[in-house]
Amino acid sequence: MVNTEIPKNYTTSPSSFSGTPHLTINRDVTIDLDSTNAFEGPEKLLEVWFSASPASLPASTAPAGLKIVPSDVWKDMLDLVNCKVLSVVESDHVDAYLLSESSMFVFPHKLILKTCGTTTLLSGLPKILEIAALTAGFPHTIGNTFLGTATAAIPYRVFYSRKNFLFPDRQRGPHRSWRDEVKSLDRLFLGGSAYMIGKMNGEHWYLYLTEPNTILTPPATPERHETETKLLDVPATRAAIANCGDENNEEDETLEVLMTDLEPENAKQFYLDNASAVAEGQYYQQAHKARLNARQHLGDIGDNLSPDDSTIDVFNNTSDSFDASAESSFMTFPAELSAEGHALGTVVSKVSGLADVYPASRYPDARIDAYLFTPCGFSANGVIPSPQSTHYFTVHVTPEPHCSYASFETNVPSHQTGRETADVIEQVVSIFKPGRFSVTLFEAKDVLEEDLDGEALKVAGKERLKGGKKGSKGRMELVRGYRRVDRIVHDLEGYELVFKYYERLDWEGGAPRLGEVGF
Repeated sequence: MVNTEIPKNYTTSPSSFSGTPHLTINRDVTIDLDSTNAFEGPEKLLEVWFSASPASLPASTAPAGLKIVPSDVWKDMLDLVNCKVLSVVESDHVDAYLLSESSMFVFPHKLILKTCGTTTLLSGLPKILEIAALTAGFPHTIGNTFLGTATAAIPYRVFYSRKNFLFPDRQRGPHRSWRDEVKSLDRLFLGGSAYMIGKMNGEHWYLYLTEPNTILTPPATPERHETETKLLDVPATRAAIANCGDENNEEDETLEVLMTDLEPENAKQFYLDNASAVAEGQYYQQAHKARLNARQHLGDIGDNLSPDDSTIDVFNNTSDSFDASAESSFMTFPAELSAEGHALGTVVSKVSGLADVYPASRYPDARIDAYLFTPCGFSANGVIPSPQSTHYFTVHVTPEPHCSYASFETNVPSHQTGRETADVIEQVVSIFKPGRFSVTLFEAKDVLEEDLDGEALKVAGKERLKGGKKGSKGRMELVRGYRRVDRIVHDLEGYELVFKYYERLDWEGGAPRLGEVGF
């Protein structure tokens, strides 16, 4: 039978199993949530690192780093972003917040905040720097009105990225244009770099990042200039990047799959009415099977009944054929399976196949926190523990045909899954069957690679494209049912970035709906 309860080791109280993630639901916020007016699926994505790893936290910092910050403090920051906390999955290494508009992940050394719609994500950044300083104890500087906070922690590194908006004119605050976003970030950080990756008149992706050991911006001076956005459209064959040596750096990789123009039949499963109908069918069918099993077991003791007792059919309403109306006549369908919330979110994550991307059979300690909105829309966070650390994945879906969009993001290393990156991409894409999608893969480079000269880098790059790192990059070229339209590889400070854009072979939807062109 469909289980609508949260397991005992997945509650608001500490887990009954050591190290197992547990869930807290903010029920006050989940009342009357409605996604009717949701329109902008593409998310804004911010990563703020305060140290290079959990093992390198500064001496002044609390042992748990950012994880020591109470959820109420984060909620105050999220008010500035214009989103609310729906629920939290806590684990030893990361706390995963499911938000009314996407997700937040808090590690000891870094924070990842991803928000969609018309949220004002960058408005919360000064508050994040303040919280890291005052609550978590990271090294800080006395701020000024220019920084927007009296005290600001000094970040190790900052990343901000997003796909081109579909409806840029509806954005608010610093998000009305990429140029405005860069100005907002430049007010906080010195030496940031801004990029536009992809075709200006096609699907593209924006990125802003700082170098390691970021410097906060001092008060403005007349000679300061705006950071120039660089256009990246370098053919990958001319920019093959090596990756050799120590495999420990494989831990730091992030994959994003950004999908638009979802196949209507696939998008339908993320509507509340459809999900409730599926849940109802499952519920009564499983109840019917349970009744049949009970009848069979009772039949085994029929020989011991008296002649009078043996004539009693305790299941006279039960037949081998399934009839939902008959089952519903003596059973009450749970209300939580006909309303938005976590129960239907769990049903959708299983029925759609999202729960099988990192299956429980392989990751028994993994937890998925999913939510289905009214009248449609879906969000889910997954927490995937491993012996050394805990990784995450997150999924967000806007299924309406005029603005359909779905995103999948994960930092689960390919070596941990034992699967090639292309296999994960294909599995995700098959769930939504988008008309087109973009892939970004951020991957840390080895220290040895940073010291290679140009010629050595080319040689190592050729070897890698032949099949290095389990061949994941080479296999990423092929996604069944799709053709690759664009491919760019860029060498960043400490990272390799791969950007690819695909269109479905039978796609007849015309040119992309750009919304935002250039910057």
